[in-house]
Amino acid sequence: MDGMTFWALAVTAAFCVGLSKGGAPAFGGLAVPILSLAISPLVAAGLLLPVFIVSDVFGLWAYRRHIDLSIWRIAVVGIVIGTAVGWATAQLVSEDFVRVLIGGIGLVFSLNYLWRSKTATARPAGWRAGVFWTSIAGFTSFISHAGAPPWQVWALPQRLPKMVFSGTSTAAFATMNILKVWPYHQLGLLQLQSLKITAILCLPAVLAVGVAYHLIRVLPERVFYLAVTWMLLAVSLKLIWDGLLG
Repeated sequence: MDGMTFWALAVTAAFCVGLSKGGAPAFGGLAVPILSLAISPLVAAGLLLPVFIVSDVFGLWAYRRHIDLSIWRIAVVGIVIGTAVGWATAQLVSEDFVRVLIGGIGLVFSLNYLWRSKTATARPAGWRAGVFWTSIAGFTSFISHAGAPPWQVWALPQRLPKMVFSGTSTAAFATMNILKVWPYHQLGLLQLQSLKITAILCLPAVLAVGVAYHLIRVLPERVFYLAVTWMLLAVSLKLIWDGLLG
């Protein structure tokens, strides 16, 4: 893991991680595919997990007053279920299949949301739908750090204030990442020899947290939600492309 190509891709991936923790969760789904251009997807997922966690700390601090705990409590139930399923099936499930699956979900949802964005009304955060979608988010996040599409299928229709949406998303994904640590260690995905690389990658990630946070604060609400939906669409297409190419 050296050379200019690796470091250029790794820094870009880390910056995407930071943007996701600054309130734009769709960017998190780009990190592993970007780094996978240089190394194995599984190695990329393990290498980036500490970067996600360090970024989570800064994201949670930035959004500490903007987290909807009632939504987070629903999400935790699904996240625990999804993480457990991901751990149990990690050696059985094809990463490419998961990418195509979540890319398809995100693609259909984002196109529908863009089509109906002017007329759609806010939906309440129900337990049944919440546990279902966050279970899928926990599972896909475990496999390839790509939990944003299922999460946004549930969270976007609630039409939360933009800061609450970003803060609650940050809290949910911080929970996912903490729950991954022990399973990733058991699966051999966390390597001590890569900690120096991880420490370097934390720098652009933390910078990106601040960039995204300050940008989201000044964006108009409608522009913010359209931007998030278009990012979801782009990530979904990227996941489908990567999954089909293998």
